[in-house]
Amino acid sequence: MSPETILHALAAAVPDAGITFDVSEKYQGDWLMRAGPDDAPLALARPKTTQAVSDLLRTCHEHCIPVVPQGGLTGLAGGATPVKGALLISLERMASITAVDSVSHVMTVEAGVPLQAIQEAADVAGLMFPLDIGSRGSCQIGGNLATNAGGNRVLRYGMARDLVLGLEIVLADGTIISAMNEMMKNNAGYDLKQMFVGSEGTLGIITRAVLKLFAKPQAMAIALTAHATYADLERFLVLTRAKLGGALTAFEVMWPDFYAQGIARGQGAAPLPVGAGAYALIEASTSDDSAESQLGALLEAGFEQGVIDDAVLAQSLQQAQKIWAVRDTSGELIKAFTPAGNFDVSLSTSRIDAFVNDCRARLEKRWPGVECYFFGHVVDGNVHLVAGNFPDGDTLALEEAVYACVRDFGGSISAEHGIGLQKRNHLDYSRSAAEIALMRHIKAALDPRGILNPGKVLA
Repeated sequence: MSPETILHALAAAVPDAGITFDVSEKYQGDWLMRAGPDDAPLALARPKTTQAVSDLLRTCHEHCIPVVPQGGLTGLAGGATPVKGALLISLERMASITAVDSVSHVMTVEAGVPLQAIQEAADVAGLMFPLDIGSRGSCQIGGNLATNAGGNRVLRYGMARDLVLGLEIVLADGTIISAMNEMMKNNAGYDLKQMFVGSEGTLGIITRAVLKLFAKPQAMAIALTAHATYADLERFLVLTRAKLGGALTAFEVMWPDFYAQGIARGQGAAPLPVGAGAYALIEASTSDDSAESQLGALLEAGFEQGVIDDAVLAQSLQQAQKIWAVRDTSGELIKAFTPAGNFDVSLSTSRIDAFVNDCRARLEKRWPGVECYFFGHVVDGNVHLVAGNFPDGDTLALEEAVYACVRDFGGSISAEHGIGLQKRNHLDYSRSAAEIALMRHIKAALDPRGILNPGKVLA
């Protein structure tokens, strides 16, 4: 039987699988990488239950039909982009929050729940789920976990893998692994869930999760600072860590070209004038009402030590949102260029300035007139780059130039976006041959027929 005939039979036998052969444009790729004309998927499944996911995978495993899992389709590396003849499995109909335990500080959810819905449910319970990224309204928790999402609060709360206690996963052959642990401490053998967090759907499909919740901060304060040089900003970072300690939840850095673009693309007056050597957005949160006073004392110390040129401390929620809005224009900036280079890398924090200067010099030498916009979380080593105004057709050469620079600085080609299709050919710039060989062994053990998200992560 043909794969299409097999799936038609499965659609009739398992209505909860939600199989359709009319795949709309919505499912043809993630936010930046769409499927080409030769990569048409065979069908789309929108299962309602874990058992339906199991039935889908068991059938695809038996008949070697490739499968591409999909979440909210907000990824930036092509991890959810269809491959030719694949069955797309969207988790969007598995979107229930099944339990919120305010005593144990845990929440049980299905994989298709949007991140913002989880944040709001935690808030209603008087708690907080700290994972936060710009696509919060449309990204899904299963995809957040499958890509090990980072975001704005990694400094204090860690990446997605640090915020999950238990998972339910369906393996390539349909086997359901229900490891819905709710305990902070569980050393009974291997921590299997971590094998699937960050695996981008290449080892199994996440269907449910137990998430960690945290006490909601009682106060939060936001400030924006301007610095004459990046060296001053580094000295201010050292001071910030010393003064705020555990109250520091975000330290976002914007190089002057990015800040100027953020102001130009935003609405309203600039929080601070353009033209400084570097800008930092600092967020402090506390369990009492001292966040603003602590942040104010930090700014005073920064001025006294001569490491701040200018600063603004938000006096209202609206003002805080305007400051964050400048940083959040990165998505608009990516869309502004055709072609565009979009990079998410990580390095030792102390080497970031040297990397930015070297990378910029390399690109400007190769492509005079290229535009480079750097920004990032920095304290956790994460730097983003959006590049534009380079010749159409040079995207691969641009990627090679940037990733070669990352390799030379001993960094990682992916800090938080994953590998997907976009970065698979440069994986060896950040992973050794022995590490990649072990990844292949794990993939072969869990997905011997290679049906799960084929071509992603490992070339």
